[in-house]
Amino acid sequence: MTQIRTGLLAYGMSGKVFHAPFVATHPGFELAAVTERSRKEAQQLYPGVTSYDSVEALLADDSLELVVVNTPSNTHADFTRQALLAGKHVLLEKPVATSPEEVRELWGLARQQGKHLLAYQNRRWDSDFQLVKQVIEGGQLGRLVEVTFRYDRFKTTLNPKPFKETPLPGSGLVYDLGPHLLDQALSLFGQPLKTRKTTGRFRAGTQVDDYFSIQLLYSGFTVTVASGLLIADPLPAFVVHGTQGSFRKNRSDVQEAQLLAGLSPLAPEYGLEPADQAGTLTIAGGNDVKTTTVLPAAKGDYTGLFEAVYQTIRHDAPYPIREEQLLWQNEILAQTDDLWTV
Repeated sequence: MTQIRTGLLAYGMSGKVFHAPFVATHPGFELAAVTERSRKEAQQLYPGVTSYDSVEALLADDSLELVVVNTPSNTHADFTRQALLAGKHVLLEKPVATSPEEVRELWGLARQQGKHLLAYQNRRWDSDFQLVKQVIEGGQLGRLVEVTFRYDRFKTTLNPKPFKETPLPGSGLVYDLGPHLLDQALSLFGQPLKTRKTTGRFRAGTQVDDYFSIQLLYSGFTVTVASGLLIADPLPAFVVHGTQGSFRKNRSDVQEAQLLAGLSPLAPEYGLEPADQAGTLTIAGGNDVKTTTVLPAAKGDYTGLFEAVYQTIRHDAPYPIREEQLLWQNEILAQTDDLWTV
């Protein structure tokens, strides 16, 4: 197995939690370089890594095959262009773009350069979503009627990171958590027939949206993806109703919390949900008698995304997060919306 020498454009929370642990533990990758403008921390955990002072210096390293663009959202497009023109494959954090035109431009540039541009949509490998996918594709619910995916938090204070709270391309909750929820929906159901987006600003002093609800209309059923930062008592994150039953599941994937605590993806307990967070499947039988079954989720593991990246770069295998899905996603994110304010 020829390792892919990889560099991270940033070593903040995203680099430390969502990328470095997997690049370092997957046998197909070598964590070779990171960008650290001020605090030099990467070598404490990864002694062999080279720490560059700037993105430009890292991109000039000809030994790197792959770079991870995990910088602030408003810089994604520019750094992706620079990386592709420097002859690198790119793993691009969400949001991959701030318009459909940017998606077309960036993926077109990748083809022109003969390089792979791959989107980092890790929530497809969440344990909770994997169980939802299993139930929907298993057909136990019958014909779908209504699907709701939510990602709620309760954070009254503004984010201390300026790029999160300043009205810039790619800022606001709809571009922060919207790509996760839309990617999950689009990966299951494909391109919707119609969409409607509503956003809101409710926290004191906010300049960016902190609530959204997006309705996706399909043939015979609807999907709603929603998120808010002022949800003190969250509803189940996944609710699916069909003609023969219903399924509900809390958002209970543990990977982010485990990685923040320093747990290795190789640990036996990594990605395993608590037993009390199982999903609930209710099936209506003859005479409308209902049977409820508790369904535990299988192990979640973002290593699956990095395995897909490896197979695409080394063996040209189809990457599961497709360009057309990202184009649909960005068409929805960029559409004119109904804005609520208080």
